[in-house]
Amino acid sequence: MMKSFFIHTLLVSTVILMSCSSKTNSITQSKNQKKKMEISNKEKVVSLLNSFNTGDKTPISYINPEKYIQHNLAVGDGLAGFGAVMQNAPEGGFSAKVVRAFQDGDYVFTHTEYDFFGPKAAFDVFRFEDGLIVEHWDNMIEVQPPNPSGRTKFDGTKEIKDIDKTEANKATIRGFIEDVLLNHQNEKITTYINPTNYLQHNPAVADGLEGFGAAMKYFAENGLVMEYTKLHKVLGEGNFVLAMSEGKFGKGESTSFYDLFRLENGQIVEHWDVIETIAARSEWKNQNGKF
Repeated sequence: MMKSFFIHTLLVSTVILMSCSSKTNSITQSKNQKKKMEISNKEKVVSLLNSFNTGDKTPISYINPEKYIQHNLAVGDGLAGFGAVMQNAPEGGFSAKVVRAFQDGDYVFTHTEYDFFGPKAAFDVFRFEDGLIVEHWDNMIEVQPPNPSGRTKFDGTKEIKDIDKTEANKATIRGFIEDVLLNHQNEKITTYINPTNYLQHNPAVADGLEGFGAAMKYFAENGLVMEYTKLHKVLGEGNFVLAMSEGKFGKGESTSFYDLFRLENGQIVEHWDVIETIAARSEWKNQNGKF
């Protein structure tokens, strides 16, 4: 009888311990899920890009495995396309340094310094649904020497401020692209660009409106073009706004323009860009288009 009582007590204790353990695991899982949910979309993107350096597999879980629309035309669609790029990495792999990161609603966009088959400058744009990345666009170009004013693709102001002016600043950039770059209303340039304080990071252009004018003169004299034909997207956070546009550049090649602007008091005071030729359709590895 004592043996039966002992066995019964042991079984009850085991059940209680298992129940407590189950509750503890449930609480731990709940806390982990809550912590995961508390990570901002911007933090998820930065973690994903940093995983190029660390090899951490966790950030891959921030990509929706059932829906990942790829607009980099050199990469296949979906997670399979992303995986194929990683599998074909050179010895030593890739690296990524996020210089600036911004969030606008369901979009996160970054200014990134890559070692991706050589040093590259890039802007990446990610769209989220229900906390997961479902779409990606980018523009990437080889890193070039400092411009005539000594500025690089990456240096300059990083502080995000004037969050309450985000929509107004986006409207200013939309107006600049449409009025000046699309409709050639050059008399409005000083409405949008600060005439006495304009810092330029394009590798071929010096600071100020004088630098911009000299670059345009060089293009005209050498039969080159910089023509914007369509504005596709404007994203912003505070004093920084990114415009994604389409047009022609150089000898007339089909081109994607990604322009990042910093604004103060409603005017453009700093500019970075990445200009990338759009590959011929026969070379595309997905059919989603550049934009």
